[in-house]
Amino acid sequence: MMKMSGRVTSCCVALFFAVTSVSAVQRLRSINALKKINYGQSVPKHSLVLLYWFANTVEIDNNNVILLTFDPNNGDYGSHHYGNYEGLLDPLPLGIRYRYYTIGNLNQETSMPLPRYVVRPPTEDMGGNRDRIIIRVREQNIVGQALQIDQVYITQHYDTSEHQGTPYDPDHTYRITTNLLRQIREFSVGENQQQLLHLRNLYGSNA
Repeated sequence: MMKMSGRVTSCCVALFFAVTSVSAVQRLRSINALKKINYGQSVPKHSLVLLYWFANTVEIDNNNVILLTFDPNNGDYGSHHYGNYEGLLDPLPLGIRYRYYTIGNLNQETSMPLPRYVVRPPTEDMGGNRDRIIIRVREQNIVGQALQIDQVYITQHYDTSEHQGTPYDPDHTYRITTNLLRQIREFSVGENQQQLLHLRNLYGSNA
């Protein structure tokens, strides 16, 4: 009886840690939350450029549904399937077909590359090729229907000096809400400096 009780307790503890590890991913709901991240030190500045590009590349409908506008299975924009084998994000729901994809590998050859301002931003060192966007996509069976994204994250690989290998760093992984994507979309597409300055002043951020 004691052995059985111990097994149940162990299972409960394991489940607790599995749940809390998922809930530990911080959500960024606004520009104000985004600007509190320590960019340039704990997080590459390039994450902002990549996130800005992503917000202006996907579509967001009137019901706040994020629609995919490219095919990550083809490697578009440095994308590929992400298995989540280290348990960084939520397990995929049962019964509905979802997949995780990672986006933003600057070194990946593709017929649909990231724009120049993402690959070679005209500023100081932006952190190399460590940062990525991860999306969770609900796959559809209807031909021609846009795929829906229900979760968006920014993350980064560990730095080589940390000797952790190539996994993503859970301490610098953030979930991006639809509201934040909409705020970022207020920037004009491309490199309109007047709009960038306007939003910088509006939100009080140098980002």
